[in-house]
Amino acid sequence: MMMRRTSAAVVLSVLPIFAARAQLGSFNPPPGPQGTFVIRGGHIVTVSGADIPNGSVVISGGKITAVGANVQAPPSAQVIDASGLMVYPGMIETGSSVGLSEIGQGVVATVDIQEVGSFNPNAQAFYGIDPHSAHVGVARVVGITTVVSRPTGGIMSGQATLINLAGDTPPKMAVVPRVALVIELPRSGFGGRGFARAIAQQGNPADANRTRQLQMDSLRSMLRDADAYGKAQAAYAKDKTLPRPAHDVVLESMLPALSGQMPVIFPADRVNDIRDAVTFAEEMHLKPIIMGGQEAPAIAPFLKQHNVPVVVTAVMHLPSREDDPYDVNYTIPAKLAAAGVTFAISTGDRGSEIRTLPYNAGMAAANGLSKTDALKSVTLWPAQIFGVGDKMGSIEVGKMANVVVTTGDILEAKTDTKYLFIDGRLVPLDTKHTQLNAMFKDRP
Repeated sequence: MMMRRTSAAVVLSVLPIFAARAQLGSFNPPPGPQGTFVIRGGHIVTVSGADIPNGSVVISGGKITAVGANVQAPPSAQVIDASGLMVYPGMIETGSSVGLSEIGQGVVATVDIQEVGSFNPNAQAFYGIDPHSAHVGVARVVGITTVVSRPTGGIMSGQATLINLAGDTPPKMAVVPRVALVIELPRSGFGGRGFARAIAQQGNPADANRTRQLQMDSLRSMLRDADAYGKAQAAYAKDKTLPRPAHDVVLESMLPALSGQMPVIFPADRVNDIRDAVTFAEEMHLKPIIMGGQEAPAIAPFLKQHNVPVVVTAVMHLPSREDDPYDVNYTIPAKLAAAGVTFAISTGDRGSEIRTLPYNAGMAAANGLSKTDALKSVTLWPAQIFGVGDKMGSIEVGKMANVVVTTGDILEAKTDTKYLFIDGRLVPLDTKHTQLNAMFKDRP
């Protein structure tokens, strides 16, 4: 009996501790319901058009339903006073693996960014997303509302997904579950990857190049098999008297890319690799997006000629060559803009540092890129590059209500976020950081 009383007392005494730990089980408080809101009196930066110094944005049913200086809000709308504040569209990070990689060093079980083998076109990042990743909350409090999360590794890594940073399941987060195929071409001059690179390091460039060629031949063969498979399926759909082709999930997963409905991300930084990716994409009739682009300015006319967009991930990187100027990477976006190349800015980080996205764009703005283009590079342009420019990226009627209300310039480190909407839902601004601060700030 004494044992039971003691146990009960212990349980009661630790309940508050367990409750606190339960609250820390997810660092991303769920958003509220879709409602009707009016953000009134703020400086609205529409991105796609002129700013509205003292205007209102009406949100209803998850969409932006009205924008302007003289907007009549519904009587039932919840009013948010944005006097003295700035109103922006949510930012879009396009080079991450958010939800697939939690702790990159030391905790292997929290990293799920690649599959075994070199060819995995049917691997979909969407199914691996962890909605409760701690990276979600700290990203959205700086104004990031949407990310492209992509798999890595191998040659054909899989399919990236476009998600909003709100929701407790992947389907609730997904904007485009399968937004792009990821192909990492074996690198020219570096002996490819894996075994081929090891050979190159041992001083056998001929063997390395031979291995790279075999990898490229395998990739071409796989894409051509998928094209033939798609034609066979289309023929059978028109004429049921033909032999029914065997269903193949691997080949079928490549059909949207081969038909031009889905773009293909090619990670590439060096001039030769960028040129090879564009040439290969044209050969196989793919729509390429260059991810990385560290040396893209050196090949900018070629990219402009072929209308290939670039997701720049190296803005905050250190110079890679000892004779490079200190600002060689800071000025990449400005040089691409001057050459007329379509681009977006990304951190290129798997997850923990995507919160620095606005400061990457801000650094580009401090080194030759106009502030207008810097903002577009993390809002409207990434949306357009990934085919959702009609849904998000600017404050326009009919677009998804991903809206951020801040105390100042969203690209400045000193700016705070006051209100955040994702899909028309008001999102709490608590994060792992604020929760840990609350737990320990009064510790003696």
